[in-house]
Amino acid sequence: MKDLRIVFMGTPDFAVATLDALIKANFNIVGVITAPDKPAGRGRKLNESAVKKYAIAHNLKLLQPTNLKSDDFLNELKALSVNLQIVVAFRMLPKQIWQLPKYGTFNLHASLLPNYRGAAPINWAIINGETKTGVTTFFIDEKIDTGHIILQEETNIQEEETVGELHDKLMNIGSQLVVKTVQLIEKGNVTTKKQPTAEEKPAPKIFNETCHINWNDYLTNIYNLIRGLNPYPAAWTTLINNGEEIKVKIFDVKKEIIHHQHKTGFLVISKNDIKVAVNEGYLIIESLQIAGKRKMDSKSLLNGFTFHKNAMFK
Repeated sequence: MKDLRIVFMGTPDFAVATLDALIKANFNIVGVITAPDKPAGRGRKLNESAVKKYAIAHNLKLLQPTNLKSDDFLNELKALSVNLQIVVAFRMLPKQIWQLPKYGTFNLHASLLPNYRGAAPINWAIINGETKTGVTTFFIDEKIDTGHIILQEETNIQEEETVGELHDKLMNIGSQLVVKTVQLIEKGNVTTKKQPTAEEKPAPKIFNETCHINWNDYLTNIYNLIRGLNPYPAAWTTLINNGEEIKVKIFDVKKEIIHHQHKTGFLVISKNDIKVAVNEGYLIIESLQIAGKRKMDSKSLLNGFTFHKNAMFK
């Protein structure tokens, strides 16, 4: 059995689940590295990462380097006598950092590599209508998400599952896969497999334009886009209502496959429902957020908001 001295690197809630699983499995976490505090909100108050809050609550050694290539940071790492590094939802590491530990540096990625390399694998799996995804642990190399695979675990994507729900599912599956990976390293039983060089399905960063709904697309594609961005960063559209243009974020939706004569984007409003006419049927909107208002279900919105008879989404 190897005497592991682990440094953990991560920032958001997705990473906290893994750090917590490692602590509960009694691994020796000698240091935690997370992003520097950032000003957020109207008051520009410094916002601490989820990983930082967890590390402080559990009295773990915490580092927040602004420059990962600095000699000071490298020396701090060396002083911890680290021999294994684990990365979950952090940032790209310089070679001198990921090469430092004797037993290597491995990453948890929320896809079945080599598919969905990149910043937003969970979103793109749903947007592209996948029915399966999973998590992968792999040793880091010079490129992004291309290193030798250690372990993978697959899971189904349900037809109505949102990115928020899939995120939490993969977060829990991934935390246990990391524990299994560390156990293999500890026992010296790691075998890896080389990834194919081809990147079949990318997962680039999500931008504002990515989230804009094209109402001329097919019903299933629109449905998948919306649930692949629900709850964050959220799909959006522009409401044309009696000559006024209003930005609207759309969250929970259902499909109704039926023939109709309406123009795509036309809103069919009833007492309790908001339907959008699209190719192949209607998209039924169950929750949304109109600019300047809070997120609410459609029935609540209809109680206080008037849609013009020719209202459209574009």
